Amino acid sequence: MTPAPIILVMGVSGAGKTTIASRLAERLDWAFLDADDLHPPANHAKMARGEPLDDQDRRPWLAAVSEWMQARQRDGAPAVVACSALKRAYRDRLRRGVEDLAIVFIQAAPQLLAERLARRSGHFMPRSLLASQLAALEPPASDETVIVVQAGQTPDQIVEQVLEWVGSRPSRRS
Repeated sequence: MTPAPIILVMGVSGAGKTTIASRLAERLDWAFLDADDLHPPANHAKMARGEPLDDQDRRPWLAAVSEWMQARQRDGAPAVVACSALKRAYRDRLRRGVEDLAIVFIQAAPQLLAERLARRSGHFMPRSLLASQLAALEPPASDETVIVVQAGQTPDQIVEQVLEWVGSRPSRRS
């Protein structure tokens, strides 16, 4: 049986992960997860205080996201996940147990990110943590299945690029 595809939409806060991933899931009629919803309350509280998460904070969260993706594949339910996945080690953790994970990396200029975060209200992630996210970011490498899209485009333009890429990329699944 061919495993259900999983697409991970990644980037720093303010890049547009949730917007792009939710629209992509809607267009594909696939399940959607905003990985932020799986953060334990202590992580939300820490970020709301302006304290960046460390690897220890992220460990149970990444495990929960990975388990969710694995369950979708086991159930034959394709899915799109919005998750920062800033470091290669985090993406490697998410890839464990998930076959042929496709990554959409939303790249954005720091000024655009700062402007977007300044306009956002009611989110647990304060603008003050943008610098720590940018410092932690390890863009996907050439050995990762990835498309890089630019955040300055409209969400519809980005979704169309991703749909074209998804439709044209050869499957590594047998």
